[in-house]
Amino acid sequence: MGILVGKDTRLVVQGITGREGSSHANQMLEYGTPLVAGVTPGRGGQRFQDRVPIYDSVAQAVEQEGANTSIIFVPPPFAGDAIIEAAAAGIRLVICITEGVPVIDTVRAVRYIEELGDKCRLIGPNCPGIMTPGEARVGIMPSSIFRKGNVGVVSRSGTLTYEVVDLITKAGMGVSTCIGVGGDPVIGTTFVDVLEMLAEDEQTEKVLLIGEIGGNDEETAAAYIKEKFKKPIFGFISGRSAPPGKRMGHAGAIISGGKGTPEAKVAAFHDAGMTVSDTLAEMVERAKALG
Repeated sequence: MGILVGKDTRLVVQGITGREGSSHANQMLEYGTPLVAGVTPGRGGQRFQDRVPIYDSVAQAVEQEGANTSIIFVPPPFAGDAIIEAAAAGIRLVICITEGVPVIDTVRAVRYIEELGDKCRLIGPNCPGIMTPGEARVGIMPSSIFRKGNVGVVSRSGTLTYEVVDLITKAGMGVSTCIGVGGDPVIGTTFVDVLEMLAEDEQTEKVLLIGEIGGNDEETAAAYIKEKFKKPIFGFISGRSAPPGKRMGHAGAIISGGKGTPEAKVAAFHDAGMTVSDTLAEMVERAKALG
């Protein structure tokens, strides 16, 4: 079954005529993702690959094609407005791949979506998207490394997500749904949000959670896990070997006031009863040993 994306997804690609948008739209189509429309202002009436209609606005894609999910590949200065446009048009799930979105724009978009209540969910920005193997790829994750299974994966890091999924497949297991929540300081969907959904998903029997230094999303997730999450869950924190004061690549990897340190996150995971591994390979082996 998986969560968030699947056979009932009707996807619109915002920025489908750009270099990244067109490349990944092709790959999503090849995988069998239900891609029903693209949006590029001024290109309305054209078709992508002679099969996907392009509209000038998301509202038109919703009205004409019943789009319910959007993936955003527009440049950073316009991504915040693109998120709001999708939400305002009635899109229920917005996935923003774009990196470098100004924080103030993300704050404004997240606040707008929060005001809509449960009508819309944002994943990202600066995320690799979502993959439900065998049903839908909505993002930039490499399809070839996935196989269907019962392991839920949630991560802040894109490249580490790909690495752990490859290890899962090579270990003879498979993924229910894999979600990259994004590495920016402000994001739409947190670890806790995803864990709540995975807890209710019948296909997901165990979860791998990949965090990194900076912020407090891991500590918040640990508190939720300790109190409410009943499925087996395995944790990994990247950046544990980073020297003090070392600047990391993710905008969200900021340690402030003693909070967000790798030691604090590992301690929180241990306190929640989680199994914490030193490497991704060790985490996957431990998940496999569970059966």
